[in-house]
Amino acid sequence: MSFMKSLMLAIFATLFLTYVLGISFIEMFNVDLYVGEELIEPLKAISVSAIIMVILVILALAIVMSVFGSLIFIGMMIFGTLAMVMIGIFWPVIFIAFVIWLMVRDKKQIA
Repeated sequence: MSFMKSLMLAIFATLFLTYVLGISFIEMFNVDLYVGEELIEPLKAISVSAIIMVILVILALAIVMSVFGSLIFIGMMIFGTLAMVMIGIFWPVIFIAFVIWLMVRDKKQIA
């Protein structure tokens, strides 16, 4: 599954669960949310919590990607370093083997 597809599914699941659980919570406990003297509609109250949850999902995704991205980057750097060291040490052997291969390879005859 692609990264963007996973991200969109995570955001959709977060919004859906927040909405369903928010409506259930408001109806079950008969909660009213006031700002100042004004009663906020249940859908607006849930939308605020849904937006907060989406922001938290995106932040968690960024943290996870940065940690795993750093580990992958470090692994690639170690592999590249070892490859360069091996080439640096064994380049004469590799060069001689390449020259020998060029001399003894089967040459195709053009008819």
